[in-house]
Amino acid sequence: MNRHSKSFVVSGVSLASALLLLTSIAGAQLTDRTQTTPNVPGGAIAKSLQQQIGTGQGDILTPGSSFYIMARDPARAVRRGRQLFQRKFTFNQGIGPRVNDDSTGNIQDNPAFGAGLVDSCAGCHGRPRGSAGVGGDVVTRPDSREAPHLFGLGLKEMLADEITTDLRSIRASAIQQAKKNNTTVTLPLVGKGIKYGYIKALRNGTVDTSLVDGVDADLRVRPFFFHGGEFSIRGFTVGAFKDEMGLESVDPILCAASDPATPVKTITPGGRVLDPALDKIKRPPACSTTEDNDGDGVKNEIDAALVDYMEFYLLNYFKPGTGELSKNTEKQGARLLEKTGCTTCHIQDLRIKTDRRVADVETEFDPKRGIFNRLFATASTQFTVVPDGQKYPLLLPLEQPFVVRNIYTDFKRHDLGPAFHERNFNGTLQKEFLTTPLWGVGTTAPYGHDGRSINLKEVILRHGGEALEARNRFARLDDEEQQAIFNYLSALVLFPPDDTASSLNPGVPGTANPQDPAQHGSIALSVLFQIPEEGAE
Repeated sequence: MNRHSKSFVVSGVSLASALLLLTSIAGAQLTDRTQTTPNVPGGAIAKSLQQQIGTGQGDILTPGSSFYIMARDPARAVRRGRQLFQRKFTFNQGIGPRVNDDSTGNIQDNPAFGAGLVDSCAGCHGRPRGSAGVGGDVVTRPDSREAPHLFGLGLKEMLADEITTDLRSIRASAIQQAKKNNTTVTLPLVGKGIKYGYIKALRNGTVDTSLVDGVDADLRVRPFFFHGGEFSIRGFTVGAFKDEMGLESVDPILCAASDPATPVKTITPGGRVLDPALDKIKRPPACSTTEDNDGDGVKNEIDAALVDYMEFYLLNYFKPGTGELSKNTEKQGARLLEKTGCTTCHIQDLRIKTDRRVADVETEFDPKRGIFNRLFATASTQFTVVPDGQKYPLLLPLEQPFVVRNIYTDFKRHDLGPAFHERNFNGTLQKEFLTTPLWGVGTTAPYGHDGRSINLKEVILRHGGEALEARNRFARLDDEEQQAIFNYLSALVLFPPDDTASSLNPGVPGTANPQDPAQHGSIALSVLFQIPEEGAE
C-alpha cells in the first residue's frame, strides 16, 4: 500500500472502488441520527457522541481510541473532528451555561456576560456552507467581534511556533554573548524574515524587552484571536467549547501542563509541545471526569478523545483556495500591493520547516472540473507508512518543509489608529491587533475585527497609525489600479468542501442535478479511511 501515490490506494482498494464507499455528505450544522430520524435530508452524523468517544483517549495500541485512530486512520480522525465541529449539541450533553448567569454579575469584570450561547462550532464558523468558515458578530466587546474563518489554522499555528523558536533562540544567543563578554548585547529579533524589534541582554543575564515590537515580552507569537490571545489549537478549542457553548472539556494534557503545583511538559496528539517552563498554559475548565464546575448536572461534557479529534481536524484543515484569476491580474495585483507598501505587514508567502499535517488540499479555479463555484481541490497525503506488527500500520506525518502561499500576514500586532481601536467593557482600549491574513479575504466581508467595514476599499481606507503611509499610497492610486488590487484579492477565497469537486470525489460535470452531492463532487475524506470496522461517521 503506497499512501503517497496519486491514485490514493485505500487498504488495497482503488479510488474508483472506494468512491462507492462514500458516507453521507455533511452540511453546515448536523444532527445526530441516533437522536433524530435516521434519514435526515442533507446528511447527518452516523455515530452518537459516545460512539465517537469510542474507547477514549487510549494509546496507539488501543483499538477505537483517539490515539489509535489518529495514528492509523488519520483521515477518519479528521472527519470525526469535522463532525464534532458541525454537531448540534444538546442541553443533556452539557451545553450552557458559559458563566454563572446571576443578575448581579458585573460585565466589566467578566466580559463573558456579554457573549451569546451557541449549540455548535459551525453556529459561529459556518460560511461557506459546511466549512470551518466565517460567521457573524459576537458581542464579546462593546463593538463586537467578527467570528473569523479557521481555514489553514494548523499552518498558522506551525508558522507562529517556528517564529517563536527563532526569536527565543536569538534571545538565548544574546544572553550567552552578554555573559561571555561581560557587556550589554543588543540583537535584532528576526523570524522568517520578519522583524520584531530588538532584544537587549545585560551582563548579569537579564534582558531588557523595551525594544521588542509586535509580540509579547515572552516572545511567544500567539496567532489566534484578533488580538493574539492564544498560541495552541488545543487551548483555543477547549476555550471555545467553554466560552461560546458552555461545554467543559476534561483534558489531561492541558491539565498536566497547567498544574499549579507540578506542571510538566506535554506533547499533544497533534505534535504540539506545551512547555510550562517557557509558556503559561491556561487551565482547562475541568481536570477530572467527576467535576461539574458549571453546575448543570452533566459531567465530562467534552471527553479528552473529542478534544483530540477537534485539535487534529483543525491542525489539518484545508487552507483557502484561489478563484478565477488571470496571470496578468495576479501579477499586477501582487505588484501593486507591494508598491503601496501593504506587503510590509501582509507578507505573501512563508515557509514552514516541519509540517505536522498528514495531508494538504490545493483548491484552484477549474472551469472544466469544477461543478459548483468552478473550483477543484487536489488532495495529497503527507504521511509515511510505518508497519509495527498491528493489523493496521501507523500513518505518520512526513514532517517535511512546506511553503504557505498567499497567506499575507506577518503575525505581528500593530496599532492601525483610532478607527481600529476597540473599547472594552471596563473602559480600556485594545489598540493593537494581529495582521489579519488575507487568504480567504475575497469571501469574508464585512471586514475588520469588528466587521464594521463593508468592503475591501473601506477597510483599506480605514487604516491609520502604523499603516497610514501605505493607506495614503493606496488612496493615490487611480481607479483602474485600485480595481486591479480588488480583483486580485477577490480571488483569495474560502469554499464549501461538500460542494467542491476534488481528486477524492470529482463528481459528474454537466449534471442536471447539482443538489445531489454524489453529482457535484466533494472533498470526501471517507475515501481515505483505513479501518472498515469503525463504520460510517
